[in-house]
Amino acid sequence: MSLFDLKGKIAVVTGASSGLGVQFAKALAGQGADLAILARRLEKLEEVKKTIEALGVRCLALKCDVLKNDEIKAAVAKIKTHYGRIDILVNNAGTARANPAESQSDEDWNAVINTNLNSVYFMAREVGKIMIEQKYGKIINLGSIHSSAAMATSPLNAYCTSKGGVLMLTRALATEWAKYNITVNAIGPAYFPSEMTDAVMGNPNFAKVVQTYCPMGRPGKTGELDGAVIYFASDASSYTTGQLLSIDGGWTAI
Repeated sequence: MSLFDLKGKIAVVTGASSGLGVQFAKALAGQGADLAILARRLEKLEEVKKTIEALGVRCLALKCDVLKNDEIKAAVAKIKTHYGRIDILVNNAGTARANPAESQSDEDWNAVINTNLNSVYFMAREVGKIMIEQKYGKIINLGSIHSSAAMATSPLNAYCTSKGGVLMLTRALATEWAKYNITVNAIGPAYFPSEMTDAVMGNPNFAKVVQTYCPMGRPGKTGELDGAVIYFASDASSYTTGQLLSIDGGWTAI
């Protein structure tokens, strides 16, 4: 049996209506996992559901705004009722705002922190209760290269703070829940094509930034995160927890 086989596992992916969330869901389905995909835009989720089911697995699409704890609790309860268990959680939902710290509004700061950090905790808390009962679980949080490095060319203070928090939350939950056979890890991507990065990657100066800061001199390509999410979701990572795996073309190596 392959170390990366996910047949019989139930995986939940947040922010799964577009971008990296879709890629993560497809990668897990490709290894045989059944999916529950969550996002605010149900009509987009329904299209993703068709793509996932075409891979030969089951898929449940649920509307869930991760900024609303009641919706998180309701979604997790529906998944548990539908599938009977949750084995894998990919905390992917996120947002970004680029504002100078001295003029950033409270609203923009809170939007980033609440989406990128607080919702990760609240989702992990609800799913974690089920995993603790099962004595098994794989939680994968979406960190960033900005979990450990700031950005000199853009005022990403809220984003960097939120992703730094994700790294420490990952470590804290990993140490707390290891006794329940739950691993908690994070993926730290550089810049990959998605709705959230379209504006940044479309900037004429972006190519120069990447050539300066990334040894490989290019952004990530679709599919280059698949190996990481499959590794952390599978039993290949049974002795790996509390880690951030940077997938960044060498960005954080310099």
